[in-house]
Amino acid sequence: MKKTPAPCGAANLQLRRVAIDTYRENVAYLNRDCAVYRAEGFQALSKVEIRANGRRILASLNVVDDPAIVDCGELGLSQDAFAQLGVANGHPATISQAEPPSSIPALHRKIAGERLGREDFRAIVRDIAEHRYSKIELTAFVVACNQGELDREEVYFLTDAMTGVGRRLDWHEHPVVDKHCIGGIPGNRTSMLVVPIVAAHGMLCPKTSSRAITSPAGTADTMEVLANVELPFERLEEIVREYRGCLAWGGTSELSPADDVLIAVERPLSIDSPGQMVASILSKKLAAGSTHLVLDIPVGPTAKVRSMPEAQRLRKLFEFVAGRMGLTIDVVITDGRQPVGSGIGPVLEARDVMRVLENDPRAPNDLRQKALRLAGRMLEFDPDVRGGDGYAIARDILDSGRALARMQALIAAQGHKPFDHNAPALAPLSFEVTTAEAGVVVAIDNLQLARIARLAGAPKVQGAGVDLLFKLGERVAAGAPLYRVYAAYSADLEFAREASRRSSGFTLGSADELPHLFVEF
Repeated sequence: MKKTPAPCGAANLQLRRVAIDTYRENVAYLNRDCAVYRAEGFQALSKVEIRANGRRILASLNVVDDPAIVDCGELGLSQDAFAQLGVANGHPATISQAEPPSSIPALHRKIAGERLGREDFRAIVRDIAEHRYSKIELTAFVVACNQGELDREEVYFLTDAMTGVGRRLDWHEHPVVDKHCIGGIPGNRTSMLVVPIVAAHGMLCPKTSSRAITSPAGTADTMEVLANVELPFERLEEIVREYRGCLAWGGTSELSPADDVLIAVERPLSIDSPGQMVASILSKKLAAGSTHLVLDIPVGPTAKVRSMPEAQRLRKLFEFVAGRMGLTIDVVITDGRQPVGSGIGPVLEARDVMRVLENDPRAPNDLRQKALRLAGRMLEFDPDVRGGDGYAIARDILDSGRALARMQALIAAQGHKPFDHNAPALAPLSFEVTTAEAGVVVAIDNLQLARIARLAGAPKVQGAGVDLLFKLGERVAAGAPLYRVYAAYSADLEFAREASRRSSGFTLGSADELPHLFVEF
């Protein structure tokens, strides 16, 4: 029997938290039989404005027919949207049609292939940050910017606009240093080594990092094995000022909020155009108060950047925009032919990091060397450090145990979690991928190994992932295991096993088949 609509008006809807993670999109839910829905002429997927507790948010409207989800007289909100209002279930709220975004004409011109100016980008980014755009409009903007590839002035305008919305930190000192990698290389946890080295030297390095979206682990996921990474900004600020650094998730800092919204659209589409990448990275660093940045661009056959000419073009774009924004940048092109370190997945990567910090003989040397060289470049931002001396200073800080002591202090300050890197809490199920033939490892597919680690459960299952037993240039005997896969659930184990059967990610051959090394250290 159809339920009789409850007498409800815009002023007396009761809020209801709907436990759905809509991934950075505010979503509201109204029952189709609600009098407000019918009277106001709402349509599914239209933009609505919700007011409660003196706050206002914009959301996309979904219409439901099940009163168990949202009943008449109720206004449902997705998890993120509900949290933004800061009220309890049942709190009164009003809902009304949202005004169309004022920047829509500029969006239409971009879709048509026109070049946009500074004010156009500011208007678009402001509307994006305020959640005025629907997912369809956001997708149109991302695709238009990708297809028509922004020129360098447009990339600067986009970066400037993204930096201008949200919080912008000022640490009241100079320099404030940071390090970033454009991504695509599994196991590349150099930030967790660079930050304690640079902080131990005394330079300010407030490192807010992302969680994995398409990779087996982000820096925040790996650090979370050792310490709490979700901290209120006020506490993060205290830690940074006392210990000269931090390793935390950046999602609570409200830095470049438009970037967070755009990423939610770019990643499912696998769009990572150079212009949008530059604007995303630099806007976050500038908003975090950084004055100096070391940027790592790995180059390799299965990296994001496949050739040296492509890397040089990207470097010039970063340097142009950073220069216009007043950010000192040192772009470093590094070896992206294979994963960095031995472990792929949060627990395995945390193990590698701690072994390097403790100068353990089992520590992966490639991770140690890359971290030292990146830290050295950062230390040379210090006016008291001569050019070329940074590497030796970084090595002394690491070898002396000062970097380990600083990491332990950061872990304690952020909230320690028990972890034994000699016997880490790996997922209980495992299998080995072996080779039927002997030979030299001449290629390792970053994408395939990352996929296998994801199928095994990483990063959601911290102990899941891939532990590499061989690297490029090493000779493998017939029947030897190439790597070991860990999973917590039998279904995940079988997904990973099937993927490794289709392609192990390893290619064996002769030593003269090794790909050319692109590196600038």
